Amino acid sequence: MIDITRPIACITGMGSAVPEGRLTNAELEKTLDTTDEWITDRTGIRCRHIARPDESMLSYTLKAAHQAMEQAGVTAADLDGIVFATVTPDRRLPSVACDLQAALGAKPAWAFDLVAACPGWVYALSVAEGMMATGLGETILVVGAEKLSMITDRDDRNTAILFGDGAGAGVLRRVRPGEDRGILATYLGADGDLADLLYIPGGGAADPFTEEVLRERRHYMKMAGREVFKAAVLAMSRSSDEAIRRAGMPPESIDLLVPHQANLRIIEAAAKHAGIPMSKVFCNLDRYGNTSSASIPLALTQAQAEGVLKPGMIVMLAAFGAGFTWGSVVLRW
Repeated sequence: MIDITRPIACITGMGSAVPEGRLTNAELEKTLDTTDEWITDRTGIRCRHIARPDESMLSYTLKAAHQAMEQAGVTAADLDGIVFATVTPDRRLPSVACDLQAALGAKPAWAFDLVAACPGWVYALSVAEGMMATGLGETILVVGAEKLSMITDRDDRNTAILFGDGAGAGVLRRVRPGEDRGILATYLGADGDLADLLYIPGGGAADPFTEEVLRERRHYMKMAGREVFKAAVLAMSRSSDEAIRRAGMPPESIDLLVPHQANLRIIEAAAKHAGIPMSKVFCNLDRYGNTSSASIPLALTQAQAEGVLKPGMIVMLAAFGAGFTWGSVVLRW
């Protein structure tokens, strides 16, 4: 590991947005063999936001980006780059980051998409910090957004109860002399041997879209729920431990844990392992479900708006997802 002096970068603005459409547990009871009580008890989720089929991901991402930029006090002309984490771009080519750049009027800022599933925003944050460290930007827009409703099989109880749509964005800026805030430590990891625990079997270059793929519903997510649960708890626990170690502080120094909002039981298990009480954990998955790369910036935006997240706090972000990928960040807000 290269020894670098931190903090290099800090988050100066956050924003989030979700589609207006909502899907409650009560509505899922009508189409699936499940109940509101079962979903809430097993996952902690009560509702999720679902975009209309004709509603682009870019439309609500743009709202999140404008909100983050306004809070940070920057304009499109100030952006040096855009890192956009997503597994559900509006189109395969070009990147949705370029579409966002054009919509914002942020030319000629560099822009690209990043695919890391649920830890996508944590990965994007780390990549943006690295770009900043090498002189490729002073102000970078870091986005996590998804339209998971388009890859979720509404007839599959394993996945239909979990996933929702949403977008979150943060403005990352180089730390100025005398500022006592910013990213203190980061840890990322992956294990491709676990890929088949959560994946989409068809629709890619190896198995292109055909009538058979559509008929067999191979273009939708498949998940081995119990195995994912075990791997997720282990991944979040290990990455949290390592990020705290790299930050050079004990677990009790963490003022707020903002985890990936996937499943309340996973969050509780990971927090217990890290020695962080649930009173220091921010959760909003009951309102949004699992929004993959959007979940952490959605939670950060809400925590800040509600006064839970305050300047000077030591905050840890922790996420896991398909790949298997995982990552944690410790920062001073």
